[in-house]
Amino acid sequence: MAHNVVTEHESEDGHQISGRTSTLAIGAIGVVFGDIGTSPLYALKEMFDGHHPLPIDILHVFGVLSLIFWSFVIIVTVKYVTIVMKADNKGEGGSLALLALITRKSPGGRGWLLTILAVLATSLFFGDAIITPSISVLSAVEGLVVVEAGLKPLVLPISVAILVGLFLIQSRGTAGLSKFFGPIVLLYFIVLAVLGIVHILPNPGIIAGLSPHHAVLFFVRDPGLAFLSLGAVVLAITGAEALFADMGHFGRRPIILGWLCVVFPCLIINYLGQCAMLLRDPSTVANPFFLMAPEQFRLPLVILATLATIIASQALITGAFSVVQQAVQLGLMPRVRIAHTSESALGQIYVPSVNWGLLALVLLVVVTFQESTNLLAAYGLAVIGTMFITTCLITVLMVRVWNWPIWQVALIAGLFFIIDGAYLAANVIKIPQGGWFPLVVAIVAFTLLTTWARGRQLMIARLREGAIPIKVFIDSAATSATRVSGTAVFMTSAAEGVPPALLHNLKHNRVLHERIILLTVKIADVPYVDDEVSFKLEDLGNGFRRLIIKYGFMQEPNVPAALARVQGCGPAIRMIDTSFFLSRQTLLASERPGMALWREKLFAWMMQNAESPMQFFRLPTNRVVELGSQLEI
Repeated sequence: MAHNVVTEHESEDGHQISGRTSTLAIGAIGVVFGDIGTSPLYALKEMFDGHHPLPIDILHVFGVLSLIFWSFVIIVTVKYVTIVMKADNKGEGGSLALLALITRKSPGGRGWLLTILAVLATSLFFGDAIITPSISVLSAVEGLVVVEAGLKPLVLPISVAILVGLFLIQSRGTAGLSKFFGPIVLLYFIVLAVLGIVHILPNPGIIAGLSPHHAVLFFVRDPGLAFLSLGAVVLAITGAEALFADMGHFGRRPIILGWLCVVFPCLIINYLGQCAMLLRDPSTVANPFFLMAPEQFRLPLVILATLATIIASQALITGAFSVVQQAVQLGLMPRVRIAHTSESALGQIYVPSVNWGLLALVLLVVVTFQESTNLLAAYGLAVIGTMFITTCLITVLMVRVWNWPIWQVALIAGLFFIIDGAYLAANVIKIPQGGWFPLVVAIVAFTLLTTWARGRQLMIARLREGAIPIKVFIDSAATSATRVSGTAVFMTSAAEGVPPALLHNLKHNRVLHERIILLTVKIADVPYVDDEVSFKLEDLGNGFRRLIIKYGFMQEPNVPAALARVQGCGPAIRMIDTSFFLSRQTLLASERPGMALWREKLFAWMMQNAESPMQFFRLPTNRVVELGSQLEI
C-alpha cells in the first residue's frame, strides 16, 4: 500500500531525503500546503462580495466552482505535480534552481533572458512573501467578527500582535515547532472536508458544478464578469509554487501524496460546501467560510484557522530565508548574515536583515490596508506572475534538456500559456486597487538584484584589467621579498592573476609567508557538491599554491573547515599559524561604459553595506587582515 512505502530520494551528489512516505507527506501538509490551504478563507468571499461581485445564482456559482476545480486539475495537478516537479535540480526546486538546472544541462547555457526571468520570479516572490502573512492572518482573525460583531475593533491589533510574535520567534528556529505543523494543518484540512460535507449532503446536486461545461457556459453567457472573476479564482491556487519550491525539503513523492490524497479532495469538498451554502442562503456571502460552522463551533474554527495561517506564514518566511541564501550563493545578492538554527537540519536558517525587513513591510501593509478585502486586490498578481515565468522556464527545459517533440511542447506549453496569460491579464486590472504594491516591491527587488549581479561582473572585469600574471609575480617577488613563517591565505574572486590583497600586502609589509594560498570560493549551479570533487589545488612553485573550493548553492561556505581537509599542500593547515588577507574595495562611480551612473552609486552603496567575508566564509576574526583600495567602475 502506498502509505506504507519507505522512500529514499538520493540526488546525483548524494544528498538524501529519506523516511516513511506517510510521515513526510504529513510534514509536507504542514509546510508546503499552508498557503493554498488557507485560500477557502477568502477566495469565494472575494468572488461574490469583493471588488467585482458576481450574482449568486446557478450560472455564476457553478461557473466559479468549475473554474476552481479545473484550475486545481490543470495548473496544480498537471502543470506542477506532473511536469514541473520533474525538473528538480538534484533534489531542489524553485525558480533559481530551475535556472541552474537549465544552465547546467542545456547546450545553450543560461542566457541573459532566462536569467532575467528567474530574477524577476524571485523578485515577485518577495512581494508575495509580504502580502501572504498579512492577508492570511487578517482573514483568519476577522472570523472573530462572525462570532461577535463587537470584536471588530480588536481585529487589527490582534493581527499585528500575532505577526510581531511570529517574526520575533524566528531567531529560535522552527525545528522544535515543525513537528506540530503537520498534525495541526492535517486537522485543519479534515475540518475543511467535514464542513463541506455538512453542506453538500442537503444539496448533492452541487457536485454537477465540477463539470467543465459550466465554466464554458459562464464565459459564453457573461464574458465580462467571467474574465473579471479570474482575478479572484486565482486566489484559490495561490501557494501552488510552494509544491515546487519546497521539494528539496520533502521530496517529490510525499508532496504528490499529500496533494492527491488529502489537500486536493479536502479543498474541493470545502468549496463545494461553500457554494451549496451560498445558493441556499445568499446572506452568508458576508463570510462564507466561517458561517459554514454552527454558531457554537465558530470560535474554535477561528482559532484553528488562525493557527493554520500562522503556519502558512511561517513556511513563507522560512522560504524567503532560503531564497535569499540561494540568491547570495549564486551572486545575485550581497552577502548577508545567515545563522543556522539547527545542528542537524541544513535548511533551518535565520536571516536577521530579511526577518526585520519583512516584519516592517508586513506591518506597513496591514496598517495601510486594514482589512483582508482591501488586500485581496493586491494579492494574486505576484503569484500568477511567478507561475507565468515558471511556464516560460519549463518550456525552455522541455525543448533544450528533455528534448520533447516540438508538437508536444507546443500543445502542453500552449495550454499553460493560455491559462496563465488569462489569469495574469485579469490580475493586471487590479493594479489600481492595490495590485501596484507587489509590483513596486518586485521592481525594487529586481533593480537591486540585477544591479548587484551586473556590478560584480564589472568589478571583476576592472580588477582583471590591471592583473599581473601570477608566474611573472612569483618570479620577481618570491626571491626578493623577505619570507616569514606561517601560512597566508589570500581570498580572491578570480581564479587567475594576482589578488589585489597580495599586491597591497607586499607593498606595505614587504614580506611573504613561507606558504601562500590563493583561495577562490566558487558556487556551483547544483545544490550540493561532494567533498571528493570540491577541491582543486595547483602548485605554482616557490611556496605559492592556488586553491579553488567549490560549494553547492544550498551549502554554507566554511573556509577553515575546508582548509583542514586539504591534502597535498605540505603540513596540515593550522588556524593558529594562518593569516587571512582580504581586499576591501572602495568603489568609485565613473562615466565608463557599464551601468548608468545611479546604478554604479547604488552598487557601491550595496558593497559598502554587504556582510564582511569574515562572517560569510566563517573566517576567524582574529586571523584576518583587510587591505583597502579604490577602484573605478
